[in-house]
Amino acid sequence: MPNVEETPLHEEKISEQKIDGGKVNEEKNVVVAQPAPHVDGVDAVPSAGKSAPPKSFPRNAIVLLACAAVAIAVVVAFGIYSRAAAATRLAQETDLAATPSVNVVHPQSAKRGDDIVLPGNTQAFIDSPIYARTNGYLQHWYVDIGARVKQGQLLAEIETPELDQQLRQARADLATAEANYNLSQITAARNENLLKTRSVSTQERDNAVNGNAANKATVESNHANVARLEQLQAFEKVYAPFDGIITARSTDVGALIDAGANAPKELFHIAAIHTLRVYIAVPEVYSAAARSGAQTDLTLDEFPKEVFHGTIVRNANAIDALSRTLLVEVDVDNSKGLLMPGAYVQVRLKAPSDGGSLTVPANALIFRRQGLQVAVVRDGKAQLVSVTPGHDYGDSMEILAGLQADDQVIVSPSDSLASGTPVQMASAANGGGK
Repeated sequence: MPNVEETPLHEEKISEQKIDGGKVNEEKNVVVAQPAPHVDGVDAVPSAGKSAPPKSFPRNAIVLLACAAVAIAVVVAFGIYSRAAAATRLAQETDLAATPSVNVVHPQSAKRGDDIVLPGNTQAFIDSPIYARTNGYLQHWYVDIGARVKQGQLLAEIETPELDQQLRQARADLATAEANYNLSQITAARNENLLKTRSVSTQERDNAVNGNAANKATVESNHANVARLEQLQAFEKVYAPFDGIITARSTDVGALIDAGANAPKELFHIAAIHTLRVYIAVPEVYSAAARSGAQTDLTLDEFPKEVFHGTIVRNANAIDALSRTLLVEVDVDNSKGLLMPGAYVQVRLKAPSDGGSLTVPANALIFRRQGLQVAVVRDGKAQLVSVTPGHDYGDSMEILAGLQADDQVIVSPSDSLASGTPVQMASAANGGGK
């Protein structure tokens, strides 16, 4: 007999549903005890006609699975959205990084009416070299550099031995001519009387009269020659032509004086410094301030606490085409002798008042082939505009035309900046005033 072992009871969950009046009864767990016969070496086969009932999931598990699926879908959707948003932000940041950032300022109103400071050089009212007018050797000089001289004061003497001999000869020739003239005059008068008695011919009388006229002309010629040589002899003494100061002496005792040379050498240089001239170049925009009679102030580095006063006496009445400036002369009284010719001075002019101009920082200016320009931001893009410059204040420049007070001017623009380039503003502040 084969050994049959009993297996433990299997607990099965049998769902029995009974419909009673449209209501579902509760599920009941039923324990069914079935023998599980086992023959040695042979597995027992379940009884025919009996099958295991199907298993069903509980409702709570289904709800949990649905919630898990929804959560997974939400996580996936959020991940996709996060990646898309990050890509959008990256593209925006990339575009923003590619757009150059610029600093801008607003132009300020120029304070016209202030003093205009212009450079200039002092010049002597009269500045003249002194040359010799006769040949010879320098015998003596009486003044040196820095000497103040008066008009007609003796400066030097020239020894002219050849000229003295020429003058002596000319005077002798004059005496001979005068003697011949006197004799011809007597002869002409005698022939006139003899002609009345027909003692001489008319031809002889005419010869005597014309000879007398020729001798008279010879006398006058010799007189002129003597006067010329006397004048040259007078140039042996060199005199000061006007009151002034000797600024140079270029000769010495024994030096050869050659007045007839192609490039004669000057003996002295004299300058009149009782009044000094100062020439300044006034910009065209300030030419209205250079009116005759206007008072000016002058300062010098060697006199930091002194202010000298001058007067505009004249101007060129024409604008220089190259520098666009007006040449103006300012006369300065130098009766005290403090100022010297050739000194560097600063001249202050009173500029006419005009509130229509603006100023921008010097580092906002663009110098290109098109002329002076500035870059402004309009509609998020850089625009290069041409401007008309005015007074240069050093750290800023006056702009007479081309800008508006509400323009946003780019500071320190790059050399490659062009009109239409997109830009972003880093800051906006007022600046550029004097």
